[in-house]
Amino acid sequence: MSLEFSIGVRLTHFFDFLFLSLLVRSGIEILGAHPKLYWRDDCLPGSEWVRFSRKPLPTDRPWTAEDEVAPLSPWIALPGRDNLGLGRHWHFWSVTGWVLCGLVYIVTLIATAEWRRLVPTSWSIIPGAWSAVVQYATLHLPPSTGYNALQQLTYFLLIFGLSPLVILSGMLMSPALGAHFPRLSRVLGGRQAARSVHFLGLLAFIIFFVGHVSLVIAHGFGAGMANIVLGDERRSHALAVLIGACGIGVVIAVNILATRSSLRRPAVIKRLLELGIDPLRRLMFHHWTSRQNHAHTSPYARVNGRAPRNALYARSVDAGFDDWRLRIDGLVDVPLCLSLAELRAMPRCTQSTLHVCIQGFTYFASWSGVRVASLLEQARPQRGARFLVFHTLDERWEHPGHGSYYEVIDLETARAPQVIVAYEMNGVPLPIDHGAPLRLRVEHQYGYKMAKWVNRIELVEDFRSIGKGQGGWRDDVLNYYPSDAGI
Repeated sequence: MSLEFSIGVRLTHFFDFLFLSLLVRSGIEILGAHPKLYWRDDCLPGSEWVRFSRKPLPTDRPWTAEDEVAPLSPWIALPGRDNLGLGRHWHFWSVTGWVLCGLVYIVTLIATAEWRRLVPTSWSIIPGAWSAVVQYATLHLPPSTGYNALQQLTYFLLIFGLSPLVILSGMLMSPALGAHFPRLSRVLGGRQAARSVHFLGLLAFIIFFVGHVSLVIAHGFGAGMANIVLGDERRSHALAVLIGACGIGVVIAVNILATRSSLRRPAVIKRLLELGIDPLRRLMFHHWTSRQNHAHTSPYARVNGRAPRNALYARSVDAGFDDWRLRIDGLVDVPLCLSLAELRAMPRCTQSTLHVCIQGFTYFASWSGVRVASLLEQARPQRGARFLVFHTLDERWEHPGHGSYYEVIDLETARAPQVIVAYEMNGVPLPIDHGAPLRLRVEHQYGYKMAKWVNRIELVEDFRSIGKGQGGWRDDVLNYYPSDAGI
């Protein structure tokens, strides 16, 4: 009995292959930013269950998370060469296409009754699948009467088991979702467990792909391609192989184009990819605020970025930060200039949260400080104020010529209850490496938005005239990060 596949199933099969190729390569790019996997959210050095880089860490100086990055070749990663921001854009764009493709596929299965070919209706499929395993292991092919039991069970588990698990584990890595629904984030054991499951899912898809292609070849490549491309193995094998080869060529060409254009014109590609990502991101994740209250603090907190070396900051350190002032100006009715003592005299907020770095690591810490909403109440934003720009004394000496570090958040985010200017970490004054004397905490976004060494908050109507207009120093200079860091 030959198989017959509808045009909907055949087209979604092709686009599934296309989107998965982009997903796997962009996923590898993301993994290279922190090429270690853990089961616990503390991410203690040496506690990783697997690492993919032998890059030695410095022994003559304190190291930061940036020292752990393993840049990857564009031959395997999309786009490669340590482009985490663009890799994430490609990943989210591809997963949106992949999920939509999957939904169309399932609707097609139901509408054409082709689901009967995939969904098991009897427990006899278990011994039947084992029998097929034994036959393959002994280099014998099971009788070809449509899908054998092993194929049917594998496809069913892939579509209705592995795919939802990979989607779920990806969603559970969102800092916005984890911050707003702390219990939900523990479904798989925490963010690092979800990250590990996500990686194992990627491996499972690769293994399936290799096995799937091997079985197509073993059962007759021409007939298999006729089924996949033309819908029936009785049709022209030569034509099917030709069309299939062209389809594979298109997938390869898209990957090459995606890689080269991303490396040559990253700003343009970022804007194009955001056309499909931004509306979905803002709809689903932007309005979720943090409601965390963890009892645990990690014994070790990774540092990302290096402390300022400029003379102004050095003098303030020597003075014990007694001369530090936080200015709040721009589109406000009441400009403020507050000392640390004045900030400490304001209503104190303490929150124990999970710090989520965009590179991949996490840690638990307790932060104390002043709600940004309280500062805004005193400064009284004017009607035209829409964004807050957090300026710092971080001159980014590691990357000279690109200006000082800054970050932008919108007014809605700034008024969220767990958005604070922190002056303490784990019950003691903020350490220098973590942003002393003041740093921003936006607990439902990634750590790169949480500017350290903050000395000024400027309210503006539009941030496009600041820096390169992307909404933050890292957004401008490194990796083309998104300005909204909830996923």
